[in-house]
Amino acid sequence: MKTETLLLFLPACFALNMAPGPNNLLSVSNATRHGFGVACLAGAGRLLAFAAMIAIAATGLAVVLQASGALFLAIKVAGALYLFYLALQLWRAPPAEAEAPVACRRTRWGLARQEFWVAAGNPKAILIFTAFLPQFIDATAPAMAQFAELGAWFLLLEWVAIAAYAAIGSHLRRWFAAPRRRQWFNRVCAALLGAAGAGLLAARRSAGGA
Repeated sequence: MKTETLLLFLPACFALNMAPGPNNLLSVSNATRHGFGVACLAGAGRLLAFAAMIAIAATGLAVVLQASGALFLAIKVAGALYLFYLALQLWRAPPAEAEAPVACRRTRWGLARQEFWVAAGNPKAILIFTAFLPQFIDATAPAMAQFAELGAWFLLLEWVAIAAYAAIGSHLRRWFAAPRRRQWFNRVCAALLGAAGAGLLAARRSAGGA
């Protein structure tokens, strides 16, 4: 891929990666409860979902999603309901959560699954990949190889964003060590996740925003 194309793609891509959203909010919340490392590992679930979406966009299957209002609605409602479920769980979470070493691996898998389903439950993410990545594809060169390269850069920058939001949460963890502050933070995050679910339900099939 040409250097000038990458110089245009990378800043625009990183802006998308760093935009506040349900997954980045999860990274902050996970880091405040379980630490920086666990939050970063949990982000692998999000990367897996995004990798699948990039593959769907590359093979043209996203056209089906764009054309099918019923499919879009089904995925959107399922994603919104899952966000509402997470918001309820976070709202009701005990203010002081002690992490048992025996359950550490289970916690990581559970958080990774959360990241995966939050990302997979947002059909507009596929539409963003469909609208955004092709802008940087050279029609005179093999498209699949270019999609693979751009997708790899996107996932790399997404992991940087995961680490950045997890670092924010890790620093907040010290401040929210007091149970009352932690409960307040959990409920703020729960409200924001609920708002994200409501926004997802209100979303249309336009490609802008996620």
